Amino acid sequence: MEEIYIFGHKNPDTDTILSSIVLETMEKTKGASKVKAYRLGDVNKETKYALDYFGVKEPELLEEVAEGQKVMLVDHNEFAQSVNGIEKAKILKVVDHHKIANFETHEPLFYLAMPVGCTSTILREMYKVNNIKIDKVTAGLMLSSIISDTLLLKSPTCTDKDREAAKELAKIAEVDLNEYGMNLLKAGTDLSDFTPEELINIDSKPYTTKGIKYQAAQVNTASIDDVLKDKKAIEEAMNKFMQENGVDLFVLMITDILENNSQIIVLGKQEIAEKAFNVKLENDTAFLPGVVSRKKQVVPNIDNAIA
Repeated sequence: MEEIYIFGHKNPDTDTILSSIVLETMEKTKGASKVKAYRLGDVNKETKYALDYFGVKEPELLEEVAEGQKVMLVDHNEFAQSVNGIEKAKILKVVDHHKIANFETHEPLFYLAMPVGCTSTILREMYKVNNIKIDKVTAGLMLSSIISDTLLLKSPTCTDKDREAAKELAKIAEVDLNEYGMNLLKAGTDLSDFTPEELINIDSKPYTTKGIKYQAAQVNTASIDDVLKDKKAIEEAMNKFMQENGVDLFVLMITDILENNSQIIVLGKQEIAEKAFNVKLENDTAFLPGVVSRKKQVVPNIDNAIA
């Protein structure tokens, strides 16, 4: 029997890696033995903290899929964010919490999208519908995903469903929600050994709206000023990325997880960002109080600002 690949988006974050593993576990519990979770990039420090804490091995790297390969997608649906060759793969299932864009299949499929803060919140619902008991490790992975994507339930993307799931999963995982959550988030704020090129790709996604190609990247920190010390080198890396990938606009969010604010560095068609956030950039930057969500507070604003 042909193996079915499960994976999230490129430049993987915690939700995309852990939700792949959680879906693999669910599919195997349901009797699908030939399923395997993969990753489409390096595991970041936050994700590694969760994997190490719950004793789970990181998935293998997947760089491309062959024509007709059976796959399941989590935490994304846009082909530009997916594995090389996705256009010719056979997509069996999608579990996602993002907008649907540039997505097309040749055959019917299972597609479940919900307006919640995290893919794992949806997976929790799927476990319940299928009457599958959630074990301690799986609960821990789901919880870590929710904490990461909602910044410990403080993001505007967070819903009552996410809060309910997090409380229940913390009990099953036998951890203190706030203590574990802060330790997880802090693990992801150590940016000291990243090069500027690596920094802008920790969590970076491409988008295209009305012919405008833009990149929206995000890094979490406990000190925005510490990151901005390397602003010149970061901008050089952003410019190089734009030139090599034909990008019209690059927005880098530097998000303070303690104060729940972001500073943005913007290169390219800056007038779009200024219109999107109603700001005037100074030295390519602007402070956005209360802005922490790329999905809800950044991408929709940029899309609306593109004439």
